[in-house]
Amino acid sequence: MSEETKNVQEAAEVASQDEMEQIVSLKKGDTVKGTIVKIEDNQAYVSIGYKYDGVIPIRELSSVHLDNAADAVQVGQEVETKVVSIDDEKERLVLSKRAIDSENAWEDLEKKFASQETFEVTVADVVKGGIVADVGVRGFIPASMVERHFVEDFSDYKGRTLRVKVKELDRENNKVILSQKDVLDEEFEANKQKVMSELQEGQVLEGTVQRLTQFGAFVDVGGVDGLVHVSEIAWSHVDKPADVLSEGEKVKVKVLKVDPEKGKISLSIKAALPGPWDTAAEKFHTGDIVSGEVKRLVNFGAFVEIAPGVEGLVHISQISHKHIGTPHEVLKEGQTVQVKVLDVNPAEKRVSLSIKETEEAPAPAPRSEKPSKGSGVRKEDLGDNPNVSLSNQGLSITLGERFGDKLSKLK
Repeated sequence: MSEETKNVQEAAEVASQDEMEQIVSLKKGDTVKGTIVKIEDNQAYVSIGYKYDGVIPIRELSSVHLDNAADAVQVGQEVETKVVSIDDEKERLVLSKRAIDSENAWEDLEKKFASQETFEVTVADVVKGGIVADVGVRGFIPASMVERHFVEDFSDYKGRTLRVKVKELDRENNKVILSQKDVLDEEFEANKQKVMSELQEGQVLEGTVQRLTQFGAFVDVGGVDGLVHVSEIAWSHVDKPADVLSEGEKVKVKVLKVDPEKGKISLSIKAALPGPWDTAAEKFHTGDIVSGEVKRLVNFGAFVEIAPGVEGLVHISQISHKHIGTPHEVLKEGQTVQVKVLDVNPAEKRVSLSIKETEEAPAPAPRSEKPSKGSGVRKEDLGDNPNVSLSNQGLSITLGERFGDKLSKLK
């Protein structure tokens, strides 16, 4: 026997002896490594160098529910498993990948929890109250911790990759709570500070209406929401933002104020548009007759809106041809009236208007022909007699005229 042949035979004997030792020493609870050789009947078959292959039932493949064994492992993949049971008479060796994954996972999760590391997980299942991911153990993401916004239906989340942090860890009770919202919140705050540092008061930019409330609209400007108060939506009066805006609408806004400490941005839509008074001089001229709405009534007149944001004053003397004590006698708020433009002063934002000049003046009442009470003597008949005077109350004759003859006789 050659030396080379002898060496090969000795090596084979050693290998055979090692295999025998492995067979003899294999018992429940041992950790063994192997290769997936077959996936059949929804379970995986593993070659671990034993006299027969071990099997991993689908329930022992993952800590989360699986519909198909192929979702967890592939043929040719190397796996580390724990012996669950061994029956040489029936040649049945049951292994668990889940048990080893779970043991290895806790140490890793504890490190991630301590450092608040962000890592990726794949959504394995959608359950009541949230979603589940396999992180070596069953990781649960409550519905409130999936997104920054409310999600009604998670059915299309299965198979998605999410970036999460460990929110809560309880090894004793096998409890792992994950959160994607924490990751998104951190990224949002970082982006918010960046955007706010770049925003300047007076800057005009495009935004998207995100949310409408009774008091205004929240507009996204580069990933950060700013508030457009209802008074800053339009130059004309707006009762409800929803009357003039819709979610998702693109709008131009002007930055009014940036407060990084409070994280608030004040925006204006109307300030990004030409002001009504900027075009008033072009639209309205002295002598024009236009239609308007009575907005306010005051003791000295009425304010009439002739264009959105442009109000003019109709002085009380210009309301009616007849004398009125207050504008309330002939006008009411919300009434539509015709007005004549008397004067336009855009610099001072003033317009003088008249209602009565749009109406035809009434004919004057006929004067009375009746003679005044008292004497019927007419002024013309008195001539130039200096002793006679004509008063507002009629004709009067002086004492000299009345007693002149008698006095002359007594002389």
